[in-house]
Amino acid sequence: MNLPNKLTVFRMILIVPFVFVMLTDVCGSSGKWIALAVFIIASLTDLLDGKIARKYNLVTNFGKFMDPLADKLLVCSAMICLVEMGRIPAWIVIIIISREFIISGFRLIASDNGVVIAASYWGKFKTVFQMIMIILMIAEIEAINILTQIIMWIALLLTIISLLDYLKKNWHIMSEQK
Repeated sequence: MNLPNKLTVFRMILIVPFVFVMLTDVCGSSGKWIALAVFIIASLTDLLDGKIARKYNLVTNFGKFMDPLADKLLVCSAMICLVEMGRIPAWIVIIIISREFIISGFRLIASDNGVVIAASYWGKFKTVFQMIMIILMIAEIEAINILTQIIMWIALLLTIISLLDYLKKNWHIMSEQK
């Protein structure tokens, strides 16, 4: 297993301690800062594994499948924890997670037809804003609460825009099924 794939697996493993620290009081008042550090480290592995894989030509089928899955698991786990903690409305998380299922379904159909669909810039912007939103919501700093809310709405808007863009660009895949 190459380094980018190890980083992807490491990111998935980090979800367990992240969720544990987020949803328990085991670490006391420093728990949110520990959870925040774990989330940031996991998020950075996403950036790092892709750069390493492309730079050193270490792209594998495992990485193509597991890297986006690891990202979705991390982000969705964090948002579900934040719903449990009352920091984000459930309906927003449902829209975001629904988008991920729709895109994953399209990617499976495309894969069955021998087509690989790359992530769009809208999707990348969406991911960046979702991660920033999660970081701000975990930190829960009262002085920037308005900024956190603005970032949440931007993340939701980008989620919807990226879904519509993705569907528009790839709708033909549904009619080209084998």
